[in-house]
Amino acid sequence: MMDTDSALLLRLQTEILETVACGEPLVAVADLLCRRAEALAPGAICSILTVDADGLMHPLAAPSLPLAYSSALDDLPCGPMTGSCGTAAFRKEAVIVTDIATDPLWHDYRGLAEPLGLRACWSTPICDRDDRVVGTFAFYYRTSRGPDELERSIVETCVRLCAIAIEHEQVRQRNYRLAYFDALTGLPNRGRFNEMLTRAIAMDEPFGLLLVDIDHLKLVNDTVGHIFGDMLIRTVAERIADCHPSLTAYRLGGDEFAVLVTDCATHDALEQAASRMLAAVRGLIQAGEQTIDPHITVGGALFGSDGTDGASLSQNADFALYHAKDIRRGGYVRFVPGLRTSMLERANMVRSVDQALREKRMLAHYQPIVRLDTAEVVGLEALARMRMPNARIASAGEFHAALADPRIAWQLTGQMLTQIAGDIRHWLDLGIDFQHVGINVTTGDFQRGDLEHRIVDTFERAGVPLRHVVLEVNESVYMGGNDQMVPRAVKALRERGLLVALDDFGTGFASLTHLLSFPVDIIKIDRSFVSRLGTDTACDVVVGSIIDIARKLDMRLVAEGIETPEQARILSDLGCAMGQGYLYARPSSMEDATRLLTLFAEKPGGAHDAEKRRIA
Repeated sequence: MMDTDSALLLRLQTEILETVACGEPLVAVADLLCRRAEALAPGAICSILTVDADGLMHPLAAPSLPLAYSSALDDLPCGPMTGSCGTAAFRKEAVIVTDIATDPLWHDYRGLAEPLGLRACWSTPICDRDDRVVGTFAFYYRTSRGPDELERSIVETCVRLCAIAIEHEQVRQRNYRLAYFDALTGLPNRGRFNEMLTRAIAMDEPFGLLLVDIDHLKLVNDTVGHIFGDMLIRTVAERIADCHPSLTAYRLGGDEFAVLVTDCATHDALEQAASRMLAAVRGLIQAGEQTIDPHITVGGALFGSDGTDGASLSQNADFALYHAKDIRRGGYVRFVPGLRTSMLERANMVRSVDQALREKRMLAHYQPIVRLDTAEVVGLEALARMRMPNARIASAGEFHAALADPRIAWQLTGQMLTQIAGDIRHWLDLGIDFQHVGINVTTGDFQRGDLEHRIVDTFERAGVPLRHVVLEVNESVYMGGNDQMVPRAVKALRERGLLVALDDFGTGFASLTHLLSFPVDIIKIDRSFVSRLGTDTACDVVVGSIIDIARKLDMRLVAEGIETPEQARILSDLGCAMGQGYLYARPSSMEDATRLLTLFAEKPGGAHDAEKRRIA
């Protein structure tokens, strides 16, 4: 092959790879590849077919062939006598037919090719990295002949590029499925619900929103086990999804579902939809010797009268659900303005936290992050606690609702930053060897646009290098705005030397998309996955996949909520090096954390020192 031909093939390869990297659809990549191949081999007509898992062929690109010809090939099975392409896929080797009119492979198909003047066909199978045939690349000729040397080089290059493009599309589809669909139920997840709710509002057509809780799921989990709890969730999901064409169900996480009801203009229509769903869920679930009686509780709100934006509509439906669980468990309650009483309760909590902030009663407690192999402490996560007027220490769960107020969240972060910076300085002065302290931030911390300066100024005043700080941002914060406010702020902090952890990874939002879109150094596997390790095979597979993805993306991992030695062992076997949870220690005061670090902090210079410096 001449040097000019090599240069042309290299240019082709570069163009196609750039097109794939830019995220162009597979059909567009294949069409471009066909056109470029035909330009390099003027006597050839190019066709690309895909082959699905059932061995059926589907046209992908053939810009120089009539649509009717490609359509005739759709859903044809690969086999030993199915033209050049079907036979090549079946044999998993190239098939050259120099005379379609006489070759027995084309006996049943020459009626398609000959009217178009196609006299010969050379087809090569496209295989993925597991050596499974995923497609075919073919050159048709209008004369009875085989390929020349240049055409062989072109096809060799094109087959490679096709394999890359098809595998890239398969990965994209898998990631989309993981990102937008719930693994347990197969329903669209919270991220997809948010998208569809926004779209429904933009269309400005009547619809209703139903929020659903499964009754007594915790009791099922505690009495007969999480396997049966998962079965209950799956069954309820299936029954809701199959209830009626006007109802589209989404799993928000745990025992929570959202259902969008189309063509719903009145509260009576919304109640009818809820009643239909309540009836559909009823019916005993038989699981071995166990019998489960499923029930759901539903709250509803109507677009327009109960809210004209996603936040207010969802909030009001949530108020209705909350009220239904109080007064009509197993039934339906519609939103009415009086349900906003719960907002007053939250306002009371905001006042309580506000007073605690003024009186300096908000405290930083610390939970250690340990090496799973040695249980040595290498870092800490700082957690907010509130000392009540009676001296009782309240956990974050007791005042978490108040943090929905951006002002409260902002003020709390300010006090936490000051305490944490002082505590780190104290530990450094004591010569304690540790890596990082994780600091949780909320959407409210980003909204004012000054988080970077607050963190930098606070730690500079304390003389603490920013390399000792990990910013922990959960998925709801990343999804808290429609712009790039959070990613931009996080990027700026990383450039200052902080590490960023994606907290509660995998809990309903588009987690895998975040790994591509947002700057992240550390993945914290959510406790909901860790709690099911060893009892749920699917969960073990998901966690193993998360760990494998993190390793390939050169991201560090921390598993949250480890409570048993068995969970720690499984995580370690899967390749996760770090963890935290009650198995090791509960969150404790700075004084107790100091004693813990003094006794159990990992000593520098050990066999794992180089590696542990890369973690959190």
